[in-house]
Amino acid sequence: MKTKKIVLNFIVLPLVILLVVIVAAFFLVGTTLIKSGVEKAASAALGVPVTIKGIDLSILQGHIGIKGLIVKNPPGYANETLLELGEAVVNLNIGSLISNTVKIKLIKLDGTQLTMEQKGLTSNLKEVLDKLPKEGTAEEKPAAEEKGKDLNIDKLEITNTKVRVKLLPLPGKADTVSLNIDPIIMTDLGTDKKLKTSELVAKVIGEIATGIAKQGAGLLPDDMVKGIGSSLDNVGEMGKAATQEGQKAMEGIKGLFGGKKDEPKK
Repeated sequence: MKTKKIVLNFIVLPLVILLVVIVAAFFLVGTTLIKSGVEKAASAALGVPVTIKGIDLSILQGHIGIKGLIVKNPPGYANETLLELGEAVVNLNIGSLISNTVKIKLIKLDGTQLTMEQKGLTSNLKEVLDKLPKEGTAEEKPAAEEKGKDLNIDKLEITNTKVRVKLLPLPGKADTVSLNIDPIIMTDLGTDKKLKTSELVAKVIGEIATGIAKQGAGLLPDDMVKGIGSSLDNVGEMGKAATQEGQKAMEGIKGLFGGKKDEPKK
């Protein structure tokens, strides 16, 4: 009996206390590392400050909640922020956090609010798009991010994205246009090619911009839509898709309103 008590007091109890300390430290340090890592990678990819209010990490459920993610505007715009994310949920294999590749089952970004501002011949969104990693160039990835973990994502959903576009004031025309972007779903990210956090951020912003180019055709100035498409073209294949979608939508809308057609050849 005495031996059992000694084992309990001097071996088991210290191990339990150590385990509690390790778990507590993981929560404190783990969430801090995730928060700072995402902020740093996103800021590097977009060329503007990105901040996160808080990270909610649940080890047993393999769940990460991100609250209060804000993408700031480039200098010179009236609004302080370009994008505010309502809620982000990440379901992953917790054990993969200590490996070179983080295995993620689902990322869901819900309730994004994006404010697009026109300034002269450009806009805040175009300025950010122009800073995204360029495909096939030496500037494709920030050097510091190359050392980060790879991501393997089964599914990424972007839902309930609302866009408010502030246009230059013109007599007799509304200076604000509101858009609701269709849900965006991407699958098997990082399967065929290594994917870093900065590249994921660029993909998300690029896909939202693609939705704006598509759904803003006919509602936004043509040069603004074409500007988004040309900026995405420099990023890679997703930019080409945005340009094509935007052009199709514009042609369809012009056709509805009796746009000018080519005269048949005689």
